[in-house]
Amino acid sequence: KAATSSREYFLGCNSKYLTVPQNVPSLHSSRISGPLEAPSCVDTNCSSVKAMDSMSGTHFRDSNRKVDYVLVYHYRKRFTQHQPGAGSLGPMHRAASMTIASNGETKKSCLKLQRDNGQNAPQEAQVIELDPLDTLEEEKRQQREEYECNLMAAGLEIEKDNKSQGLNFVRIHATWQVLSREAELLKIKMPTKKMYKIKEEGGILKKLSEIWCKLSEPLQPQVPQEDTKMKSLSYPFSREKIYLEWARYGVFYKFQPIDLIRKYFGEKIGLYFAWLGLYTEFLIPSSVVGIIVFLYGCITIESDIPSKEMCDQHNTFTMCPLCDKFCDYWNLSSACSTARASHLFDNPATVFFSIFMALWATMFLEQWKRLQMRLSYFWDLTGLDEEEEHPRPEYETKLLQKKLKNKNMKTENTNEVSCSLPFLLLYSQITLTFSAVFGVIVYRITTSAALSFSTNETTRSNVRVTVTATAVIINLVVILILDEIYGAVAKWLTEIEVPKTEKTFEERLILKAFLLKFVNSYAPIFYVAFFKGRFVGRPGHYVYVFEGYRMEECAPGGCLMELCIQLSIIMLGKQLIQNNLFEIGIPKLKKLIRKMKDERTEPKKMDTSQPKDPQQWDLDYTLEPFTGLTPEYMEMIIQFGFVTLFVASFPLAPLFALLNNIIEVRLDAKKFVTELRRPDTVRAKDIGIWYNILSGIGKLSVIINAFVIAVTSDFIPRLMYQYTYSQNGSMHGFINHTLSYFNVSHLKAGTQPENSPFAQNILFCRFKDYREPPWSQNQYEFSKQYWAVLSARLAFVILFQNLVMFLSILVDWMIPDIPKDISEQIKKEKSVLVDFFLKEEHEKLKLVESFITHDKRKHKSGAEDQRIRAASLSQFNQSQKGSIASFSSQHTVV
Repeated sequence: KAATSSREYFLGCNSKYLTVPQNVPSLHSSRISGPLEAPSCVDTNCSSVKAMDSMSGTHFRDSNRKVDYVLVYHYRKRFTQHQPGAGSLGPMHRAASMTIASNGETKKSCLKLQRDNGQNAPQEAQVIELDPLDTLEEEKRQQREEYECNLMAAGLEIEKDNKSQGLNFVRIHATWQVLSREAELLKIKMPTKKMYKIKEEGGILKKLSEIWCKLSEPLQPQVPQEDTKMKSLSYPFSREKIYLEWARYGVFYKFQPIDLIRKYFGEKIGLYFAWLGLYTEFLIPSSVVGIIVFLYGCITIESDIPSKEMCDQHNTFTMCPLCDKFCDYWNLSSACSTARASHLFDNPATVFFSIFMALWATMFLEQWKRLQMRLSYFWDLTGLDEEEEHPRPEYETKLLQKKLKNKNMKTENTNEVSCSLPFLLLYSQITLTFSAVFGVIVYRITTSAALSFSTNETTRSNVRVTVTATAVIINLVVILILDEIYGAVAKWLTEIEVPKTEKTFEERLILKAFLLKFVNSYAPIFYVAFFKGRFVGRPGHYVYVFEGYRMEECAPGGCLMELCIQLSIIMLGKQLIQNNLFEIGIPKLKKLIRKMKDERTEPKKMDTSQPKDPQQWDLDYTLEPFTGLTPEYMEMIIQFGFVTLFVASFPLAPLFALLNNIIEVRLDAKKFVTELRRPDTVRAKDIGIWYNILSGIGKLSVIINAFVIAVTSDFIPRLMYQYTYSQNGSMHGFINHTLSYFNVSHLKAGTQPENSPFAQNILFCRFKDYREPPWSQNQYEFSKQYWAVLSARLAFVILFQNLVMFLSILVDWMIPDIPKDISEQIKKEKSVLVDFFLKEEHEKLKLVESFITHDKRKHKSGAEDQRIRAASLSQFNQSQKGSIASFSSQHTVV
């Protein structure tokens, strides 16, 4: 059974011991990166799943040996023509056309076969000048033969096609000896008993568990479930079941068959889908709370006093012009709709929701650690030790080149190939993102000024809405384009560094890709949240860019509403376009391009010896190669940032993330089962560096939400006014308190509104800021209220951050990382193991004691023999008579 379990891992382990030749990069050779049972279901009926079970599709020609792995070569048509009468071709020309079925011979047999072919070759062979491309193809052929000989030397059995050009499939079968050997090398543990019980929970927890099992029974997939209280040797498996009960959109409401996923795809992919399922489940309570917060804003919008004051037509707050020359004075009541919409997200419930989401992130990470430990226990990964990885071939090649270049270099100083160029290029890519954000800012400023020049009254009245909507769409398009570019750039930069091991390569790639995509996705949102409207200046002393364009200001209701619009459009756009449309369309497009390319390079004449129906490996070859889990994790990590970092401005973010993930789970499942070749199974104890990134985002979200509430929203100014400056402790007069006065006669020449019908009647205009009035000695300077509000903002950030961090640490401390039943069972297993060893030692002790007793008895019998021998010798000395025979007989008796 242990050997059978190792079938999924044998080639990945063999790569450590086989000499794999470094093939020249070419489009003519490829390899199916997984065992033969690669999924090929392309329709909802999954008819190809049943076809896979046929003996002709998954076995050698003898219909006995199962195909475990397939290599794909592409033999190019030779340009060198063989002249007639030149004799038979040498072995190098025959090798590509003959059929070989090896029964696991060693490398010596391969060499013997080559020598025999050389002896049977004609002695008078003609020398043929090969085309350069033929020479390259011949080198590849020799490398392939060497690799295949190494496979057979390791005990594998291979079977090859008899094609001379085009795609050539090499089937590989792992014998029982290979599986047994690899099971030992992989240290696959199997229980000594067939099954043993885990301690059951008692009391209320047991009753709650039974109730939950009954309620969730309709949500369970219709697959044989592994008993969580029993640990068995084997697990029933069916590819058709995994498609019907997991990879269809019709089963979106059911739980995932995680054990079945792990059985087919391996532990690493199983952990990803387990993490994705838990994340989606945790989005349910946060979505419910977010909806409640949003509904609270809708219910209390009519009783919000600042909104009523802003919408009141009797309160004539004449505001200063929004632009120079072409903008007129305007009434604050015209921004009534913006103020009312801002209250939906800028209310006291938002603070509670921010604290809730910070604790939610902590609880999610803690629960994942518990689930991860439970899965590790049931999947026998608790004792999995990280073996020392072998260096990557690219690293060894680079190191060899460097040694040849510097022969005096010491081996001890060559652990890593240092390169400072990737860091410079990484900074340049981040600069590119900031440049794109700045370009959008310039677009907003110039477009706003251009629309303000319009003679159409409707256009001028909707300048802010038009500019905001178009700028957000431009930001979304730029983000989508740069995301695709940054993915390729991160891989290229990591390859330049030439990391030593695959694990180091993956971690560096993830860090670079995450850093670039994090900056790309959140830079526009950070600008709106913390920078927009902070460096505008004041009337008469505005800040200009390009010597004529004023910096853009926030809306009268604040920047929080615009932040909400920016966040919602970018988040929903990325989920709809990048996470769904790209995932469906791009693999199909790549598959179509590869199919057209193969049809163009394949020979036109059909081989009549081959069966008309395509074999399973032909179907699997048309599938898209598996490129890793990094893109899948990256999508969810960026979404996790949208849900936690700026949730104070958009409480409905968890709801939209939940709706997306319900589709995402089945979309990924369908892609893995029907669109991708089956990946190599990899054993892993955890999700690796992704957990550290999640933890970092959770801690960063506390700080960002504290600043969003304190700086971007009006929560602190309202609180300060109500408890410090209000006469009766209410919010009446808050709008007038936040608006400062400006004398219109102090406007710079050339900036006054042209053809304004109100210019003659207006002496003072208002603007939103805490500044001294024009009749004060320190006119237009920051007032005392400004410094008081600023102090309150900073105090709130410190208080909020420390409070939430303390609660997060408390939650982390209260929830154990290992479930109680699992920890008790691990202790029980250890105690059983200790008892077993003690019993063995006790038996050994008894055996040693028996040996000692036997030696003592033997020692006593030896002493008696010595006394008898001494008596016989004295008797011999006394007797002078007797022959030699009599003496010998007496000695023999003694």
